[in-house]
Amino acid sequence: MLSLQLIRQEPELVMRSLANRGEDADLSRILSLDEERRRLLQEVESLRSRRKQASKEIAKMKEKPAALLEEMRDTGETIKSLDEEIDRIEQDLNYLLLRLPNIVHSKVPIGRDERDNVQVRSWGKPREFDYEPLPHWDIGTRLGIIDFERGVKISGSRFYVLKGPGARLERALIAFMLDLHTKENGYTEVYPPFMVKQESMVGSGNLPKFADNLYHDAEDDIWFVPTAEVPLTNFHRDEILEAGALPLYYVAYTACFRRERMSAGKDTRGIKRGHQFDKVELYKFVEESTSDRELESMVANAEEVCRRLDLPYRIIQLCSGDLGFAATMSYDIEIWAPGSREWLEVSSCSNCGDFQSRRSNIRYREQPGAKPRFVHTLNGSGLALPRVLISVLENYQQADGSVIVPDVLRAFMGMDVIR
Repeated sequence: MLSLQLIRQEPELVMRSLANRGEDADLSRILSLDEERRRLLQEVESLRSRRKQASKEIAKMKEKPAALLEEMRDTGETIKSLDEEIDRIEQDLNYLLLRLPNIVHSKVPIGRDERDNVQVRSWGKPREFDYEPLPHWDIGTRLGIIDFERGVKISGSRFYVLKGPGARLERALIAFMLDLHTKENGYTEVYPPFMVKQESMVGSGNLPKFADNLYHDAEDDIWFVPTAEVPLTNFHRDEILEAGALPLYYVAYTACFRRERMSAGKDTRGIKRGHQFDKVELYKFVEESTSDRELESMVANAEEVCRRLDLPYRIIQLCSGDLGFAATMSYDIEIWAPGSREWLEVSSCSNCGDFQSRRSNIRYREQPGAKPRFVHTLNGSGLALPRVLISVLENYQQADGSVIVPDVLRAFMGMDVIR
């Protein structure tokens, strides 16, 4: 959420950021509501002060003047009416503020969509095959480790079943990533709930903007997480972190649930895009002064997974028009899938500034006793499945239809080759 102070003081900055994102919003409506709210608050405060003073005067009187008592009753009714009006204005104001995206960072390239994103660097050389490499849906079906028909039979379209070594490969990748981030990169592992309250979705920025793409149990009013970013954002909701507590690094595995309405008709073959998928998520709570450096560090942590798996990848900086709602700056990591013949996004690492912490009321003290400030939050996949699994199957496939298990996964898999 953007601060009202920023919108008041720098409306041109906010409007420019919205334009760079290709979005529009009625800032004049927000500013007029804010002005009216502040005017009414001053009026209420003045009336309360007057009532308090009059109450003291009445208390000293032996005979209570009827006119003054009537005036105080009228004042009380006026205050109640103004409080109700302020509440209505605050609801309208909150509705508008929750729909404003984050400010675009000054270092983000300006562009309309993904075609204007900028490749920052790449690593590894795509493997050359002396035969036509197969896509993962053929590899998985022939090895009997991906069952599309039974996934659809059980749950419907965009679902599948991993079997035998396929299921074990998924589990091995998750365990490998969690071990790398906890043992070498300084993250604390968290196993959070996969369902959250509505305020948790609001705090992370998923509600109200993306309600149509989320799974919701109306009876209990509980939401299935689209990513572990949601519970991790809310881990310190309504807390003040004392001086010296930051930075805090968390990593979590969760299943993720998304309706995929925004991608209707896209990537219908294979396991690239499903309603349920696994992901290892990285999350940081940091001080404002370090958040840009922390973003670069998070990208490096996610990159290391690709390197250890020896999967060619490239780093893409997102332009303003392709930036996520809560992000002020983002980098995508894409790995090469030779059978599918495409680059697959396996991570999007974002600095959200104080956007999420304002919504979730997460603050910190720079020094003992100092006035609390909103923390900066960062999130990124470290990495997302099943796209890593896709790239492993397609990059490590052999001419005889088998798949070599990457070195770093063999201890988790208990095998060197999937046949």
